[in-house]
Amino acid sequence: MSAKTRKPVLIVGLGRFGGAIARTLERMGHEVLGADTDPRLVQEFAGDLTKVVEADCTEVTTLEQLGVSDFEAAVVAIGTDIEASVLAVLALSDLGLTNIWAKATNDKHARILERTGATHVVFPEQRMGERVAHLLNERLLDFISFGEEFAIARLKAPEPIVGLPLITSQCRKKFDVTVVGVKREGENFIHAVPDTIIFEDDELVVSGRIADIEKFSAI
Repeated sequence: MSAKTRKPVLIVGLGRFGGAIARTLERMGHEVLGADTDPRLVQEFAGDLTKVVEADCTEVTTLEQLGVSDFEAAVVAIGTDIEASVLAVLALSDLGLTNIWAKATNDKHARILERTGATHVVFPEQRMGERVAHLLNERLLDFISFGEEFAIARLKAPEPIVGLPLITSQCRKKFDVTVVGVKREGENFIHAVPDTIIFEDDELVVSGRIADIEKFSAI
């Protein structure tokens, strides 16, 4: 289904997290309805989104007036007001929305959101904190985790495998990581094959368990 034929997305709360999601979706071609109780934020986003309203989305009647039951998805990006966050999720669930994303500040908040109807709960501050911690390792250039154990990372080629084809360095067997691709200065990204030779300044994209990636980057 193309973005033009998709139903609109509601973003409740236009702070840093919600605002970033709203603007990104808009750039991707989605219709976005942004809602916030702060008139300053409503004014700030008025020219960026399909529609922006000053509204309290904790009330079912307000959401009904906005036509939310016809929306593809909703994101409750309210951060500090946990009560408002939970009530907004509950109201959206009561209207039959089945794709509700919600921002949580802690595990207890997350459990309440899930029980009141959130289908996806995210911890943006926690995930960003973890990502920064991994990137403080100077050899890791980028890092995306999947759950608590697995990740994909971009890193500088470790010295022991420089000058060797991957079939010889045996990264998967020796280090429990898979080299997915290689980025060489001045060249396009290439998918790694057994005969790929690693040069000194290469950047590698690797996948595996987080602990194994960290060890591999430090060899």
